[in-house]
Amino acid sequence: MAPQVLMVAEKPSIALSIANVLSNGKMSTRKSSLDVHEFDGKFLGQNVHYKVTSVIGHVFSVDFPAKYQDWATTDPMDLFQAPVLKSESNPKAHVSRHLNQEARGCGQLVLWLDCDREGENICFEVMECTGFQENDSRRRVYRAKFSSVTLKDISRAMENLVEPNRNEVLAVDARQEIDLTVGVAFTRFQTSYFQGKYGNLDSRVISYLQITTFKPEKFWVVRPFIFYKGFELQLDWERHRLFDMDVAAMFQKLVMQDGLVRVVGVSEKHETKGRPSGLNTVNLLKQPIYCVNEVRRIINGYLFAYFASSSALPVSLVITTATADGQAAYIGVNIGTALSDMPHPTQVVALLKA
Repeated sequence: MAPQVLMVAEKPSIALSIANVLSNGKMSTRKSSLDVHEFDGKFLGQNVHYKVTSVIGHVFSVDFPAKYQDWATTDPMDLFQAPVLKSESNPKAHVSRHLNQEARGCGQLVLWLDCDREGENICFEVMECTGFQENDSRRRVYRAKFSSVTLKDISRAMENLVEPNRNEVLAVDARQEIDLTVGVAFTRFQTSYFQGKYGNLDSRVISYLQITTFKPEKFWVVRPFIFYKGFELQLDWERHRLFDMDVAAMFQKLVMQDGLVRVVGVSEKHETKGRPSGLNTVNLLKQPIYCVNEVRRIINGYLFAYFASSSALPVSLVITTATADGQAAYIGVNIGTALSDMPHPTQVVALLKA
């Protein structure tokens, strides 16, 4: 039997994309707590059997022990000396058990978590669940560094595997403990302060129970429209809404029969649309060619490109289109490229029309 390699991504969709690229679309998928994609291939020159799965964000979260949970008996200042415990973030998802089961029989672990400190922290959470250790010559751990799930980036990541960085993990652990301690202590200080200042505070606010037990009711609104100087205007009804459909239908009928309404006031509202966010979506990273083809289909070959400086896509994300002589013309640019290096919009349109 071929050696087994376990690969773990941060999201199920990323795991699917990685497996699809590495297997050339020839894989089997089985359902578990999280999907597992399996296929045969080569790893570091050796024939292996791959298993690709994922987590759903952080596997563990931090909290205080039970004896510090009672607000009435715990001084907020004591929280700064209290121990911090880690427990499974989402016990119902059984992520820890899932990783432990899938790691059995695997001699290598490749971590495809996001390439930031939080991702590095999740790498070590995965290692804890799977039983893999640093510097273990029998069961090796590798870290894949990638910026998109395109074929080029995944291939480059597989050729340049590194070791996970424990220093970044410790930085996130420290940040989590500080967030927990300061956040909980401040919340308790603030709550006790306002409860002492306003004795009847609890009776004046909507309780959590009221919110969770709220049951929405159907209602009906009469919304007549008028046309004035070529504009369609919606009129607001003074009664706002009715919870009786028959009564609402009666008012609707009266308005439609008379065709007359009395306007008792006019209000104006000015709205401003903000700048669209940068082109930094997961779908764009996954399927750049598909995105351009869809735009081309919708607007007959013309593309208006908005280049945002708020995000930087990988250099490998370059869009091509065929010219008349059959040569591939590169029309994509990396977001964040210097303005002087960008193609002129007329060049982009001309290439897309080709």
